[in-house]
Amino acid sequence: MNETSRLPTFEELYQSADELSPSVGVAVAGGDDPTVLEALAEAANRGWVHPIVCGKQVRILELVDELSIDLSAFTVIDSETPAITAVQQIHTGHAELLMKGQVATPDLMKAVLNKQTGLRTGRIICQMVLMEIPKDDQSFLMTDTGITVSPTLEQKRDLLNHLIETAASLGCLFPKIAIMSATEKVNPALPDTLDAETLTKEGASGVYGHSVVEGPLSFDLAYAQTAGSRKQIDSQVIGQADGMLFPDLLSANLTVKAIMYAANSRFGGMLCGTSAPVVFMSRADDVTTRLNSLAYTLKILHNRQA
Repeated sequence: MNETSRLPTFEELYQSADELSPSVGVAVAGGDDPTVLEALAEAANRGWVHPIVCGKQVRILELVDELSIDLSAFTVIDSETPAITAVQQIHTGHAELLMKGQVATPDLMKAVLNKQTGLRTGRIICQMVLMEIPKDDQSFLMTDTGITVSPTLEQKRDLLNHLIETAASLGCLFPKIAIMSATEKVNPALPDTLDAETLTKEGASGVYGHSVVEGPLSFDLAYAQTAGSRKQIDSQVIGQADGMLFPDLLSANLTVKAIMYAANSRFGGMLCGTSAPVVFMSRADDVTTRLNSLAYTLKILHNRQA
């Protein structure tokens, strides 16, 4: 891998966040959760963020007391509609990041997608997961793992651009992108392979800049060079994918959660396509994953502003 064009480890993202100054305002939708508050306390202590926590104030303060959290760096806003209130903090300029806390994804997305008061940009909104597998020294981006159920070809083009832009913001300037499927062969019985063929041809023609786009590719080929050797398939992306574009939400979500729970991995997530970056993972996530997601999203924000 070209060391001047690669995705960072989470250790490197933490170091980068530690070096940022001043701290960034983060509006949190749904702060009445121990893992959310503990992650925010750690991030505030490291100087990353000034948390603006929206939700049930009584419950938030109870948890703060139970967890012995120092609230000096926090602002707590009592709200029955924490997603709406958190988005408002972006528009007032009090926060530069939005963070999903203990709220359901539909509630958050309703606030984000509101045509008058949300964070729409006209581009497709997707969840972009950064996955790191330390034992294999591999990191890669995965989308869309959380929002769009069945993207059209045109939406896949925008998702592909999100992958390329996110990789660039993380320092990977020449990303290798795998268009994922159940097979490496184009098959009319699998319509997504036809889309993969189209995107691959567009990539070869230079539509996606300096990135390398290839597909359809199965996960084993995108991840492991040994799979390519055994199948006698050779390409620049085999075993070296910096980004994976999945054909639909079902395949993406199943894959990312299988890795999260079954592999020794580190991961974080955010939304792309919004006017302000959104720290976005599952309500079931632990403190470490929330911190990973914050460090990852702060890197994207910093490079947007640079």
